[in-house]
Amino acid sequence: MFLSLLVAQVLILNHVHLLGVGTPLLYVYFAITFRRNFPKWLVLVSCFLLGFLIDTFSNTPGLASSVMTIVGLAQCYLMELIAPRDSAEDLEASKKTLGYSKFVTLSAMLTSLYCVLFFALETFNFFDVFLWLARSIVSTLLTMVLILAIESVRSR
Repeated sequence: MFLSLLVAQVLILNHVHLLGVGTPLLYVYFAITFRRNFPKWLVLVSCFLLGFLIDTFSNTPGLASSVMTIVGLAQCYLMELIAPRDSAEDLEASKKTLGYSKFVTLSAMLTSLYCVLFFALETFNFFDVFLWLARSIVSTLLTMVLILAIESVRSR
C-alpha cells in the first residue's frame, strides 16, 4: 500500500486541482489503516518516511513529513477512543472491522487534521483565511471520497 499510494499521489493526484483549491491527499489513508497494537514508534517512522518521499517528489520540503508524523501520532490515540473496548488487540481500521460510521468518523478526523495542518503550514500566514479554509475543506472532502471508494472495493 505504501508504494501504490506514493505513486498515485506523485504521478496523478498532485496534478488534480478541483475548483482551483482542492487537491486530494490520498496518502493520509496509509496512516489511517494501521492496526491497533502496531508499535507506535513504527507508525511514526512509517508515516514520516512516506511523508518524506512525498516531500521529495512534490518539492514541499518537510511539509508532508511533519504533518504525516502528527497524523500517525494522532491515529494511535484516536483508534483507542473509537475502537470498541471488547475488540481484538490487532484490530485494523477498516469499514469491515469498525463499522461504517466509526470508520468514517476516524477517517474524517484524521483527514481533516491532516488537511488543516498541511495547508496552514504551506501558507504560513493567516491573511487569507477564507482561501485556507476552502483548500482545507475541499481537499478533505475529495480525500474522504477517495478513501471511501477504496474502502468499498477493499471490503468486498
